[in-house]
Amino acid sequence: MDNDEILENIGALVEEERALRQRSGGLLDEERSRLAELEVRLDQYWDLLRQRRAKAEYGEDPDTAAVRPAVEVEGYRS
Repeated sequence: MDNDEILENIGALVEEERALRQRSGGLLDEERSRLAELEVRLDQYWDLLRQRRAKAEYGEDPDTAAVRPAVEVEGYRS
């Protein structure tokens, strides 16, 4: 997956996230779960994009970057 594809995926996830957040009347349990999934997936994609850009900047192959596990990416917040 190249940077453009990652950005396209981010855009699609952001659109879905916005749609859920703009719903009036609150969210159903499954919608809240989906929102949580979207947040994690977005964090993973942003992390992947940062990895790819850093590798390219330092002369490494950006294609060696990989999606990190949710536990690892979400742990950055701590």
